[in-house]
Amino acid sequence: LVKHRPENNARIRYLTSEEEVRLRAVVQERFPEHLPELDLALHTRLRLSEMYSLIWENVNVSRRVLTVLRSKNGERRHVPLNGAALAALERIRAQGDGSGPIFRNAEGERLTGPRYWFEPAIQTAKIRDFTWHCLRHTFASRLLMAGVDIRTVQELMGHKQISMTVRY
Repeated sequence: LVKHRPENNARIRYLTSEEEVRLRAVVQERFPEHLPELDLALHTRLRLSEMYSLIWENVNVSRRVLTVLRSKNGERRHVPLNGAALAALERIRAQGDGSGPIFRNAEGERLTGPRYWFEPAIQTAKIRDFTWHCLRHTFASRLLMAGVDIRTVQELMGHKQISMTVRY
């Protein structure tokens, strides 16, 4: 019964190579334990809610895939993992016990998001008009700039309509 706010589909903001270098430097200096989170977001195109609800049982390293049990449209989605995403997951696993929620705070409780480290890092890196969701745009934009066909990008992004992908 809750009405969804419309997304601003005209706005596509992605991280440039120069901005990524600055952001990584800030995260490495101020929040080094969160660098794998940034890598996972950049290399999986997961939405914030999808990423921070992940549990280790939904990661299959041997098949190189993670499963999002409930995506934005309510369906199950399988996300292929490239080498950078796998490496990020291994670094995260080394910080914990490899069971339950993937992202936890110092007390072992599930993290609900990156706000406390991501927003200060963006500000310090002097990256304007950028949100966590823009990391998803970065993933899609980089694929298209590398020549990946639009249908493959649509599938990887989990878009139901090609019109959502054509924005990139």
